[in-house]
Amino acid sequence: MKSSDKLFGKILGVLFFYLFASLPLTAQITGWGYEYQGEIPIYIDSLQSRLTYPLAYRNKDVATSNEEWRKEAQAKVWECMGVLPPRPESWDMEVLAEEQRDGYKAQQIEFSLSKWYRVKAYLLIPDGKGKHPAVNVLHDHGAHLTIGKEKVIRPFAVDSAIVRDADEWVAQLYDGQYLGDYLATHGYVVFSTDMPLWGERGRKEGADRKKYDIIAGNMMMAGVNLCAFTHADDVVATDFLASLPFVDKERIGAAGLSIGSYRAWMLAALNDKVKAACCDCWMITTEAQLTRKYGRKENGGFANAIPGLRNWLDYPDIASLVAPRYMLFIAGKKDKLFPVPGVEKAFSIMHDVWKGWGADGKLQTLLLDQGHECNKENQRVMLEFLDKALKK
Repeated sequence: MKSSDKLFGKILGVLFFYLFASLPLTAQITGWGYEYQGEIPIYIDSLQSRLTYPLAYRNKDVATSNEEWRKEAQAKVWECMGVLPPRPESWDMEVLAEEQRDGYKAQQIEFSLSKWYRVKAYLLIPDGKGKHPAVNVLHDHGAHLTIGKEKVIRPFAVDSAIVRDADEWVAQLYDGQYLGDYLATHGYVVFSTDMPLWGERGRKEGADRKKYDIIAGNMMMAGVNLCAFTHADDVVATDFLASLPFVDKERIGAAGLSIGSYRAWMLAALNDKVKAACCDCWMITTEAQLTRKYGRKENGGFANAIPGLRNWLDYPDIASLVAPRYMLFIAGKKDKLFPVPGVEKAFSIMHDVWKGWGADGKLQTLLLDQGHECNKENQRVMLEFLDKALKK
């Protein structure tokens, strides 16, 4: 081989070495053999780096007032939610069943949630005349779709299988105590209905978590978003709750665990009728949610995905739309779904917003030595917080 050929070969080798070394580590390892690892793309860090959250409170112009910021950001959330089910012309409420419990009356009701569908719900009404404070209690996800509202309000004893299912679920996540019934015994009107695809809003063929994403995808093909429908339903259902003659519409709260927590702060961000919200085990930054740094990713799928919204606001930014109203957040140090650093950063972002409103005393954030649960102590803290916010 000629010396010139050897020199040319060495030059090529050096060029290839530096070209290869400059590639992202994922590309070097895979050799472009795949673009996804687990359930997220290998370029997730590049996606994250472009998220600047321009409508976040921390990025607002100093000349923009807090209220102007809130209205603009809230409008953007609604815009990203897209086409929503039309509101009903009337509630057309019907009581299907009723029973007296210890200090309150329980009703199974049905009403029009939109022009397109009617839904069933549970309603707990404290004994005594007059208007009462009320709480919309939002049930969790848990990849358990056979029951919804029955996870937070003790079901009527009409189906032993449903009662057994609910009791077992409440024993697992709620320390054996139904959150809704607990609040009702302390003087609150309590309301709960099912998310789309849960409980009595399920599939004709039966509950199947694997079908959820397919149904959500088919709805996207029709130009609508299932997650947005959930939030719109919660907003309208709260308007229905406020319309009841025994409810004080100036004293309405929301509460929930897991995706019920997510629904609670989304509801409060979108509906100003909610004066206080208690959110247990669902708050984090997108940076900590979608990363391999903590060895996990988001598993909720379409249940908490609104297309395009992350281009404008992160989760704590949306929750901050509730300021300066009352908000309680509980998180668990042992909660494997929400890495502590992401939770702490989200809490810090929100506290800065409440401070900006001069209302940091109305935001309470707790990081407790527990897992993903709403135990009796959590429920006691929720009750105490709601009493402070709604029973002054």
